[in-house]
Amino acid sequence: MANDDVKADRRYTKDHEWAKQVEGGVLIGISAFAVEQLGDITLVNLDVKAGDTLAAGKAFGTIESVKTLSDLFAPIAGKVTRVNPDLETRPELVNEDPWDKAWMIEIAPSSPAEVEALLDPAAYAELLKTAGH
Repeated sequence: MANDDVKADRRYTKDHEWAKQVEGGVLIGISAFAVEQLGDITLVNLDVKAGDTLAAGKAFGTIESVKTLSDLFAPIAGKVTRVNPDLETRPELVNEDPWDKAWMIEIAPSSPAEVEALLDPAAYAELLKTAGH
């Protein structure tokens, strides 16, 4: 497993989304492992806008690659505060920098405890070991 597969400053889901607490909310994106599984990203479609409310586990968009089309799910509930405008015209950012430039949405969480309930970096690293890494 490569060191860049898990970042210590965020929480994770079993679906390989990450959540990073920042001032003003929680950024959501997909992990390097997810990107590796998807292959070259050709389209990111975010079906939400600032002001929308999401339930945990609800799809907020899709990501398309040369291999497949996958839903993107909100790891926590809350109000969408920002959507990354760069992904509409530059979906390849997900391949280039899934950890920083390719964040997808920012959510003001309904409950901060939801973020803490996600997988911590050690638990996610364990999940990757069983995911054929």
